[in-house]
Amino acid sequence: MKNIVIAVDGPAGAGKSTISRIVAKKLNINYIDTGAMYRALTYNCLNQNVNILDEDAVVEASEVVDVDFKDNKIYIDGICVDSYIRSAEVTANVSNVAKIKRIREMMVNKQRQIGLKSNVILDGRDVGTCIFPDTNNKFFLIASANERGRRRYEELIQKGENADLETVIDEIKRRDHIDSTREVSPLVKADDAIEIDTTHMSIDDVVEYIISHIKNQ
Repeated sequence: MKNIVIAVDGPAGAGKSTISRIVAKKLNINYIDTGAMYRALTYNCLNQNVNILDEDAVVEASEVVDVDFKDNKIYIDGICVDSYIRSAEVTANVSNVAKIKRIREMMVNKQRQIGLKSNVILDGRDVGTCIFPDTNNKFFLIASANERGRRRYEELIQKGENADLETVIDEIKRRDHIDSTREVSPLVKADDAIEIDTTHMSIDDVVEYIISHIKNQ
C-alpha cells in the first residue's frame, strides 16, 4: 500500500474509533481520531474555565495550545490527555466547540499535516467530505440512536462514571442534531462513501468488511 488514506465518518457512538484503531493495527498504518482533537480542546477550555458558549474565548484559548497525536495518543502541549477527554462533561460540550468555524479550520489543517506524513486512517464527522475528499477509501458508519447510546452508556459505566441510559441516549440525539445542522462541515455522508449499519454487526465483522474492500480495490 502506498499513500493510503482511509476516511471513516459517522455520528457519535457508531463505533468509528474502536473500528479504526483495529483496522490501523491490522494494516500497520497510523490512526488519527479527529474527534479526540476536538475533545482535547474542549477539555482544555473546561480545565481553564473558559465559557464554551463564548466562541471568541474558545478560539483564543485554543490558538495558544498544541494538539498532536503520538503513538495513537492525544496530547495537549506535550501532555497526554487520553484519560480525560471521554468524560461526560467533555462529551456534553464537544459539539459546541467543534462547530466553531475557526476551530475547524485549525484542526483540519493540523489533521491534513499529520495525515499526509504516512499511510493513515482517520475517523470523525467530515474526513471524507472536508479533510480528505479525494481519497478513494471512504466509509460512513451508522447505528440506531438507542444502540449508540447503549454503547456509550456501557463505556461510561466501565470507567466508573455515574450515567443514566436515557440521558445518554438523549445526549446522543442532541449531538446528532448539532453535528448535522452546523454551518461549518456538518455531519453528512460523502456521495462516494460506503455506508455500513453497525447496529447488528460485530466489531470484527465491520473491521473485516473495511479491510476486504481496501485490499480488493
